[in-house]
Amino acid sequence: MKTVIYYLNQFFGQIGGEDKADFKPQVVEGPVGPAIEFNKNLESGEVTHTIICGDNYFNEHEDIAKQFIMETYDELKPDLVVAGPAFNAGRYGMACAGVANTLKDKTTVLTGMYEENPAVEQCRLHSYIVPTGDSAATMRKAIKNMVPIAEKLLKGEEISPEADGYFPQGRRLTVFSEKIGARRAVDLMLKRLNNEEYETELPMPKFDKVEPAPPITNMKEAVIALVTTGGIVPEGNPDRLQSASAQKWVKYDVSDLDELKGTFITVHGGFDPVYCNAKADRVAPLDELTRLTKEGKIGGVFKYFYATTGTGTSVANSEKFGQEIGKELYEAGVDGVIMTSTWGTCTRCGATMVKEIEKFGIPIVHMATITTISESVGANRIVPTVAIPYPVGDPSLKSKEDHLRDELVERAIRALSTDVASPTIFKKQ
Repeated sequence: MKTVIYYLNQFFGQIGGEDKADFKPQVVEGPVGPAIEFNKNLESGEVTHTIICGDNYFNEHEDIAKQFIMETYDELKPDLVVAGPAFNAGRYGMACAGVANTLKDKTTVLTGMYEENPAVEQCRLHSYIVPTGDSAATMRKAIKNMVPIAEKLLKGEEISPEADGYFPQGRRLTVFSEKIGARRAVDLMLKRLNNEEYETELPMPKFDKVEPAPPITNMKEAVIALVTTGGIVPEGNPDRLQSASAQKWVKYDVSDLDELKGTFITVHGGFDPVYCNAKADRVAPLDELTRLTKEGKIGGVFKYFYATTGTGTSVANSEKFGQEIGKELYEAGVDGVIMTSTWGTCTRCGATMVKEIEKFGIPIVHMATITTISESVGANRIVPTVAIPYPVGDPSLKSKEDHLRDELVERAIRALSTDVASPTIFKKQ
């Protein structure tokens, strides 16, 4: 009997919810959660062990988590590794992608994700990804679609995206044809000219990169706008911003405020709100921009603060929000923008908005914890932040937290004044 190791996050691993997102990786014997259903339907193998790790822990301690995955594989040497399915959960997806990329030279990894999960592009080349719905409501169907592929992989049978229904891996394969290339090319052209259905033999990848905007040359006179996908709104959420899958963005006049603390909270449904609600500037650092204005390091803060909720928000809506906000900022003559994001799909939403805003020629920096998502989506200026619930802060540092926050935002300002040619991560100097 072939052996299978199954990877799950803390929720599906039955450890707990968001309060256990920092759960350190551990391995247990036998199948757990979705792995039970998967194992029940599997004929050619058996789930012998389950690895469980918190979403935040994997993404914030990636090197340690990957080392654990590798050591577990080396000890157990399974014939197949299965992860997820992660649906549209960005953090979970990135963890599943991390498993796939860690083991790409060791074994085969099978997972499942929604097409808009930012992790799809992270591991498409190194794993077999079964398309799923956007939520765990489609779990049963996802498992049903994953098992037949697992059977073929364990048996060493040939599979293909067309026949087996996984995302294409971008591999070019050698095939034999009865017609030479010239004849096939003419046939294809004739079909196009006659408006007949046709299928290209060489689909090209889509590249959606944005030319980096020029840096700010005179920061002391620059007006900086603050935007977040962290769901930051005034207490009471007067505009009823959605906690997930946002359908709109909101803006608020902060010209009379030095900080968001005491007035703003988060309605974001993807992370523990405790630390943000105590001090919303840990997610959207208005207080730091106020400080820099008073110190004469920037010219001022734009009067309006912009927010949406990034978790589960579609790419189409993210693009729309970025275009609309970018147009406003451009017409107002804003010199630069700081965008902050929290968890997985929230970061994808933020990075997508970043690109749309930058298309107006406005330099913008993305402050996010899961920088791999930001970079893969195409943000040009990226500052790594602390943790998903408090990207621009760390309440555990207590009296030393302000020093950390000063450095992070000043690094973002440095990014806005630096010329870049492609996605660039600005690390602590």
